[in-house]
Amino acid sequence: MLVRDAMSTVVLTIGPAHTLRQAARLMAARRVGAAVVLDPDTSGLGILTERDILISVGLGQDPDRETAGSHTTTDVVFAAPGWTLEDAADAMAHGGFRHLVVLDRNEPVGVVSVRDIIRCWAPSKRHSAALAG
Repeated sequence: MLVRDAMSTVVLTIGPAHTLRQAARLMAARRVGAAVVLDPDTSGLGILTERDILISVGLGQDPDRETAGSHTTTDVVFAAPGWTLEDAADAMAHGGFRHLVVLDRNEPVGVVSVRDIIRCWAPSKRHSAALAG
C-alpha cells in the first residue's frame, strides 16, 4: 500500500504568526494532529504537531503569546505519494516523529501519520490471521 492511499488529504496550513492557541483550535476543528506551517518570508514549509503544543504548555508557556513559528520543526522529512507505507514507517522510526508531510511537485498534498499507517495495516493483519487460522 502506498502513502497516497493512507494519507489524510485534509492539510491544515497556518502561518508562523498564529498563536499556539489558534493553531490548537484549528487542529481540533479539523480533527488533525499536525499543521503545515508556511512561512511566506522564507518560502519554507515546517510542521507543528499536537506534541509541540503540549510541550510548550507543559513548560508553562502562554499559548496566547507563543507563536507557531517558535515551535515549528523546519528540518522536515517529506514523503512522496508513491512511497510505500513501509518507507514512511521507516522514515518515522528513524527520525523519531509521528507525522510526515506529503509533497507532490513541492506542494503539500497530505499528511500521513502513524495512526494512518496502523489503520491501514491492522485490517490486513486481521485478515491474514483469519486465513491462517
